[in-house]
Amino acid sequence: MISNRSTDILFQLIHSLEKAEKRHFKLYIKRNSARQDLKIVQLFDALEKMQDYDEKILLKKLATVEKPQLANLKAHLYKQLLASLRLLKSADSIDLQLHEQLDYARILYNKGLYLQSLKILEKVKDLALEYNQESFLIQVISLEKKIETLHITRSDINKASILTQEALVINERRLMRTRFSNLALQLYNWYVKHGHARNEKDENGVRAFFKKNLPPDAESNTGFYEQLYFYQSYCWYAFIRQDFLMYYRYSLKWVRLFQKHPKMVEVETGHFIKGMHNLLTANFDLRNFSKFDYYLKKFEAFATTKEANYHDNFRMQAFMYVTSAKVNNHLMKGSFDEGVKLIPEIENGLKEFELYIDRHRVLVIQYKTAMLCFGNKDYNSCIDYLQKIINGPVDLRIDLQCYARLLHLMAHYELGNDVIIESLIKSVFRFMSRMENLTVVEEEMFSFLRKNFHLPTNKLKPSLELFLQKIKHFEKNRFETRTFAYLDIISWVESKVYDKPMGVIVREKYLNSKHR
Repeated sequence: MISNRSTDILFQLIHSLEKAEKRHFKLYIKRNSARQDLKIVQLFDALEKMQDYDEKILLKKLATVEKPQLANLKAHLYKQLLASLRLLKSADSIDLQLHEQLDYARILYNKGLYLQSLKILEKVKDLALEYNQESFLIQVISLEKKIETLHITRSDINKASILTQEALVINERRLMRTRFSNLALQLYNWYVKHGHARNEKDENGVRAFFKKNLPPDAESNTGFYEQLYFYQSYCWYAFIRQDFLMYYRYSLKWVRLFQKHPKMVEVETGHFIKGMHNLLTANFDLRNFSKFDYYLKKFEAFATTKEANYHDNFRMQAFMYVTSAKVNNHLMKGSFDEGVKLIPEIENGLKEFELYIDRHRVLVIQYKTAMLCFGNKDYNSCIDYLQKIINGPVDLRIDLQCYARLLHLMAHYELGNDVIIESLIKSVFRFMSRMENLTVVEEEMFSFLRKNFHLPTNKLKPSLELFLQKIKHFEKNRFETRTFAYLDIISWVESKVYDKPMGVIVREKYLNSKHR
């Protein structure tokens, strides 16, 4: 999906700009640049009109620019674009506001107006404390120390002790925050590479790593960021191990942390969006239908707010995770015919956010779309979406790569493509074995397909009933639930045994669960 448009950073930046940002840049550059610098406006206009980046075509459009000059001109334009955006967006971000005020304080200090500098630093400190921005507090305290050390300010006689104590407290909090954030990042990285724990070896390795790196007295920390990364660490730890109840508990703590600190939704919008996504995923995995519906409505409402639409990055995240939740809703309720109606919206969103979406998120949404098509008996479309995963590099989500191949095999089986089924069974089995991704359920699946793919439908029922009986024994086995989370094999087999569409089978389970 990602074309060579994404290979040039200047091209990327220009095509990410909104109309207001482009207009502001033109005004900014005309106001602040010399006449000879206006070549960068020509470069900007040429790049803006291009659909894909092509240097040869670009040089033809810029008749007065030689090839050796182009690199410097592009670097200059990139720098000016960032300066224009910083000026335009300074009020949108607490980070930029704090940076700006710190810059003012430094300028005043360098001019010898250190008392004015101290006044600004006090305001910066209050703002940084209000929004839990310890990194800025360190810079403020550092400059305050410098001023108090080098000048007679007539400050409180206890000022030195106060600054020393503040510095010690902030450094301790930053140390804990770093340890928690490192742990959360490492666990998330493990999940992105491998997916869920495949066996006891995986689980024991993750458990040992978690215990070794979890800071002592972790639960006693009260700072916003320490708690945020603590909850995230437990979320990934539980999710990898498929302890979905723990995953739910810590996802809920993650979201409730923002409810306790509502101002932080504006500062850490991305983390809030991710928390909502995890809470919805936890309710999906646990089949908490009413809670899933409740939080989905909340999330959809949030996606329309000012905070969720401040930046392209937040809009993209909200789109991806709301879309993922909507698809999960249909997968959970068996409403595949309604679910496939989301596909044009999904495709449009993927195109709109093409420059920003990482490949991991694209893989997930492609797989979920394929599952909708499979449930709706549109096996050809299912295969088309799976081919995008199968034909890509195998460096992310090994589990997803494996299940894409297994679902691809099942789609060909449904289409009756007997000519290629035998070779597909062998290649998919080899791939999953090589990736150490085979569970007992999957081995039973391959055994069933090898023995029965050539049989006519009217002779299959006894084998299907036996296969169903075998795999249902593993429905509650923790290391086998991974298979059922990715592929609802039980409902697929039941649809054949009971001669009902798969959507009807899933829907009946959903309705029965609701009335328990």
